[in-house]
Order: sequence, then C-alpha cells, then structure tokens
Amino acid sequence: MTEADPLLDLRSEPPLGRDYSLDRDCTTLSRHVLEQLQSFSADAQDLSALMSRIALAGKLISRRLSRAGLMEDVLGFTGEVNVQGESVKKMDVFANEVFISVFKQSGLVCRLASEEMDDPYYIPENCPVGRYTLLYDPIDGSSNVDININVGSIFSIRQQEGEDTDGSAKDLLQSGRKQIAAGYILYGPSTMLIYSIGRGVHAFTLDPSLGEFILSNENIQTPAHGPVYSVNEGNFWQWDESIRDYTRYVHRHEGYTARYGGAMVGDFHRILFQGGVFLYPGTVKQPEGKLRLLYESAPMAFLIEQAGGRASTGTQDILDVIPEKLHARSPLVIGSTEDVALVESFIQERSRERDAELAAKS
Repeated sequence: MTEADPLLDLRSEPPLGRDYSLDRDCTTLSRHVLEQLQSFSADAQDLSALMSRIALAGKLISRRLSRAGLMEDVLGFTGEVNVQGESVKKMDVFANEVFISVFKQSGLVCRLASEEMDDPYYIPENCPVGRYTLLYDPIDGSSNVDININVGSIFSIRQQEGEDTDGSAKDLLQSGRKQIAAGYILYGPSTMLIYSIGRGVHAFTLDPSLGEFILSNENIQTPAHGPVYSVNEGNFWQWDESIRDYTRYVHRHEGYTARYGGAMVGDFHRILFQGGVFLYPGTVKQPEGKLRLLYESAPMAFLIEQAGGRASTGTQDILDVIPEKLHARSPLVIGSTEDVALVESFIQERSRERDAELAAKS
C-alpha cells in the first residue's frame, strides 16, 4: 500500500460550510474583562466598555490594512511631519482618526493623547462624566505598512486626576504604575489583541466570521530566559560601548538568535511568548533613545511585568520613570528577566569603569 499524500488527505478538514469556531466556549473580550474583575460594578463596566472600543478601533484598522494595496490614499507619506520630527504616513493619520472617532462616541474618555498629536485631544461632551485618558500609538512600525509586514497599535488607559482646566495634562506626567490597563493590537496573519488590567496578560484573536475578538491565550507567562535578541544592529557604532559589549557577547556565545522586524509590537509579541530581549537603546548623540515613554515603553512595560518579565532603561525600571513632558522618550530593554539583567550587567560594568577612571583623575 502506498503512503497517502498528506496534501491530498482532506479528512482532517471540517466539512464544507461547517464552522468550528463555536465548538468551544467563546470568551469575548468584554466578557473576559468583567470576569477578571469579578464584578459588574460601574467601574468594571466602564473598563469593559473601554476595551470594547479599543477592539472596535482595531477591527476598523485591520480591515483597512487588509485592503491597503487595493485602495487609493492608504500607502505612502502625507508630506507632513509630526511632533516627533518624523514623516507622517497616510496610515498613521487614518489610524489616529479612527481612535478619535471611536472614543468620541464612548462617553467615557475625556482626553486622547497620541504620538501623532502635539497636544491631547479633548472631547468636551465626555468630560463631565468621562474620567479616563487613552494614550496610544495608532500605528507602531508604520514604515512596514507599504511592504505588508507586521504593524500594530499600542494603548494605555489612565484615570484622569484633577480638573485639568488649563489643558496641560500635567497629571499624565507620572510613572507608568499609574496605568490601569495597557496592551496592543497586532495586525499580522491574524489580528490579535493582547491586554492586561493588572491581572495577568491575555491574548485574543479576531474571528472574522464572528466579528469578535475571542480568547486564545490566557495568563501568558514569559520564560525567564529566551534565545531571541531583537535590536537594530545597524546602529551599532552609534551606541554606548556597554550596548556594543552586550552585542559582542551574544555574537560569541551559542544559543542566541537575532530577530528584528522594524515594528516593536511584532518583535515584542515574539518575546512575550518565546522569551528573549528587545532593545532600543539610546545613542551617543541621543541618549534618551527614540521610543516614546507614555505611548510605547510604559504600556509594554506594564504588560511584560504582568507576564513575569522586566522592562528597564538599562539603569531604572521603566514603570518608575517619570516623564518631564508628554512626548518624552526613553531607552528600552524589555523581555525575560535573565536577559534584561544580562544587558543591565554590561551597562553597570561600563559605569563602574567610568567611575573608576574619574576617581583616578581626581
């Protein structure tokens, strides 16, 4: 008897027209939030509604991305420059407007702050009752959009503190431990939403047939050590010597593999599940780095700590950093506890050497 060709063996495929998506208990995002909080209080329902709105924004952006190459005015640059001094992609603008539109109707959010906007966007009609602020990066890795590689959206929710009568949003200039929820949406082969409300990290996958994000991974734990290091080595000669020391170390030791995709969401997602470390260090000319603390580093740090990992500037836990301005930047070392500690050890060693040199000169 000849061996059957696995490519022709369709016995494992579901019968035509049958959908197995309902064969198991489908836990939706809004239901999961309420179950996590074990409450139907007003605050719990608010948080559930906020997550549902974020999910709606994700669905709209995912739909747009899935047809990007077939539609006009989706790909390419607008010709404008944002507050960060970066060229603005058309998809950046669309995604930013999606979040604004979705939360205008929520009644819950008084302010939105995005790396694409100079100042927070206020929704006056929501402010009497909406005491939350949404901070977000509408499209992380937007340079990948034109070549159809993974991108994402990052979000963070904070409770508004004080009246903020002058529109300065000074209450946002606090540590990342003030976040009450954070997460990201990954637009890839499937669209996934990963979130935490301080009770573990949970992943949901968008089922297009249902139009719902369905629970796919609960209580994710990042391994204490992983093989992946993710960093743009094209910046090697712009880094501090300590980061170059670390890079030389992983080059010379077995068990490490480089993975870098140009969108932090995609690189972080791999490390969240498989372990390892993602680095976006500062440079000699720009020691504060490129990533925005409030919109990128702090939300991801909130997630990784909930998953048992760590996030650091190299010298301080990211969640303890207090920004001096809304668009403050920070270096980032994030991932498995052992791998983050290894990077920090090289930074500490170089710091001790510099201190010793200064002491010898004085």
